[in-house]
Amino acid sequence: MSLDTAQTTAGGPPPPPNAQTQPAPATAARVKARRRPWVFALMAALVAAGALGTAFAFTSVNDTQEVLVVSSDIKRGEIIEAGDLAVVRVSVDPALTPVPGSQKAELEGSRAAVDLWAGTLLSEQAVTDNLVPGEGESLVGISLTPGQMPSEPLYSGDAVRIVTTPGDQGEVTNEDPVTVEAVVVGVSRVQETGETVVDVSVPQADAADLAARAATGRVALVLDTRER
Repeated sequence: MSLDTAQTTAGGPPPPPNAQTQPAPATAARVKARRRPWVFALMAALVAAGALGTAFAFTSVNDTQEVLVVSSDIKRGEIIEAGDLAVVRVSVDPALTPVPGSQKAELEGSRAAVDLWAGTLLSEQAVTDNLVPGEGESLVGISLTPGQMPSEPLYSGDAVRIVTTPGDQGEVTNEDPVTVEAVVVGVSRVQETGETVVDVSVPQADAADLAARAATGRVALVLDTRER
């Protein structure tokens, strides 16, 4: 019996030397089955991220409020008209006091207490019904050194007296010093000189005399009680 016949009888020809063994179908199925949990985990993570994004967007929208913003420049003292204000929805810092958008109609006809610039939020302090100085009053600016005024900070609305002080020679008479009652409107500090400029509102009849005395630098400011 030949060699070829013996190989055939034993079970067929041997496999080629370089032939690769193919994996069984069951093995491939098991490999695929092991990868599926990772796919499900990734899908669950994407769904959770989407839910968090939706919740964040919902919270952000509900955290905003409608407020008034200045839509055109308004000078101090000018009347606020309907076209000067606009309603916007923004997220507002709790430290701010913007005017709610629902009050837009109520503010028409009011006056600007300060210069208002387009694009800025409208605050309650920026609007007034009373123009300063009012009728029969005048506004006088007084430049004072630290020794001519109290160290207590001054605020708008403080009742003060402007008192005439002795001259260069320090003469003091038995007469009562000339005083003018006034109300503080504004306070600003001049960094270059260290002096403080106090704007006070006084009756028109006293304005010229007070301005003349203040120009000499021989005046002092007295703060009266703040109790009302």
